[in-house]
Amino acid sequence: MKAVISSVTTVAACLALAACGTTTGASKSSGSSGSKNPKDMTMVTVVKISGVGWFDRMDQGVKAYAKRTGVDARQEGADDASPEKQVQIIESLLPQKPTAITMVPNSPESLENVAKQARGQGIVVVSHEAAGMKNVDADIEAFDNKAYGAEMMDNLGKCMGGQGQYVAMVGHLTAKTHMDWVAGALAEAKTKFPKIKRVEGPIESKEDENVAYQNAKAILKKYPDIKGFEGSAGTDVAGIARAVQEAGLQDKTCVMGTSIPSVAKKYLSDGSIDKIFFWDPALAGEAQLSAATLIAEGKKIQSGTDLKVKGYDSLKPIPGTTNAFAGDASVVVDKNNVDQYKF
Repeated sequence: MKAVISSVTTVAACLALAACGTTTGASKSSGSSGSKNPKDMTMVTVVKISGVGWFDRMDQGVKAYAKRTGVDARQEGADDASPEKQVQIIESLLPQKPTAITMVPNSPESLENVAKQARGQGIVVVSHEAAGMKNVDADIEAFDNKAYGAEMMDNLGKCMGGQGQYVAMVGHLTAKTHMDWVAGALAEAKTKFPKIKRVEGPIESKEDENVAYQNAKAILKKYPDIKGFEGSAGTDVAGIARAVQEAGLQDKTCVMGTSIPSVAKKYLSDGSIDKIFFWDPALAGEAQLSAATLIAEGKKIQSGTDLKVKGYDSLKPIPGTTNAFAGDASVVVDKNNVDQYKF
């Protein structure tokens, strides 16, 4: 850890950056480091959960950014997807006064207060998968979330033959990004596939493959004619696929959602999963840190900002927000192109 700078320097840095206007629509904040040299900056990325493929891949991006820029960057996460544990991790970072904390919230609402505390201490805060958070300097998304959900439904609807029942899973009902995806999919179904109906509200998987598996088994029993599953958490479609595979319904049930190739490949090969949708978590990790670096340097995140990361080279403001920006980084994979992606 870099040495802690004095409170007088911190206040001066805050005032200087606030005068520059670090981001559009966000309240004042700045990095705790008095230097604008990336090699003097310390940043911590706090993810939803450690030990799963999605965030293992993000950690690779965090390390790559550190190597490329000289920023002292690392990733931390709890052993489960508890919002309370995520709050505790961030609270433990505050006395260390890093230049920036970037975060992927399990529940954006649960992190508002601790994010406010961090910014009050002059720490830059950047979020991901949390468009609409108020107490962050910027939120960086891979794409427009409702459009991403609509894209899922376009593919799921075609697979389902334009009719039948489907169900949607989310990591948590408080995960705004997941809820935006399923809302975007539902709106697309109502517009383009009027004969497709979603049964029940979004079902929580708690970011746990085994929970998704048990949920899917229960759905298959309750709705024997179910034709589609939409998964949101990175572990959802793998859990759903296990249940579909065990029931021998690979050719009768369409399974699509967010995942990564290394997790989904074995299920794509036999049709237990039909398609996955994702963005590279490593690049998303780099994009968050790049945004945090720009802000710590006193620069604005705005329309057209180039984060120097593939898919995030011309950010667009997200309608209805004042501090959220989207790149163009979505990917669609099936069994025919899965081998192109080595993570």
